[in-house]
Amino acid sequence: MKKEDIPNLISILRIFLSVPVVWMLLLQRFDIALILFAIAGVSDGLDGFLAKHYGWQSHLGGMLDPLADKVLLVSSYVALAILGLIPLLLMLLVILRDLVIVTGALVYNFRVRELEADPSMISKFNTFSQIVLVLAVVLDQGLLGLPDGLRVLLLWLVAATTIASGANYVWVWSRRAAKFSGGEQ
Repeated sequence: MKKEDIPNLISILRIFLSVPVVWMLLLQRFDIALILFAIAGVSDGLDGFLAKHYGWQSHLGGMLDPLADKVLLVSSYVALAILGLIPLLLMLLVILRDLVIVTGALVYNFRVRELEADPSMISKFNTFSQIVLVLAVVLDQGLLGLPDGLRVLLLWLVAATTIASGANYVWVWSRRAAKFSGGEQ
């Protein structure tokens, strides 16, 4: 193993960490789930920091990092929806957005040109708001009571940013695809 592989290994570990996070959520061991989710969150920042700070960025890392985020968040949203802690419709919206993004990325990559991972600011904010909602919902399960208004606000924020970021990706990739398929380089 080379030092340059450390960020990719951290992303892979985050994918595997999704399993015990979801397991603890479903067992309603919110204290342990919170700790594991926090470790996953720290690992997300750590792999990005190491890759950028030491120049260990790679094409694989550019794909693994967002994949790890999606696996962790989508699986957490499914578990929280199963428990009735977030609306089923919000879970479906998050899954639909990610399916649109992954499908669009694959189509773009194979039909237009190699895709460069370039998350938009609205997408980064969406990921952040999704993480905050998971943390808030888990904290609200007896660990720390949160005002209902805050929970409702976070639910709407996640819904709005999920729609906005999904639409943004469709718009940006459609424009790029039209540009490159039209012969412009």
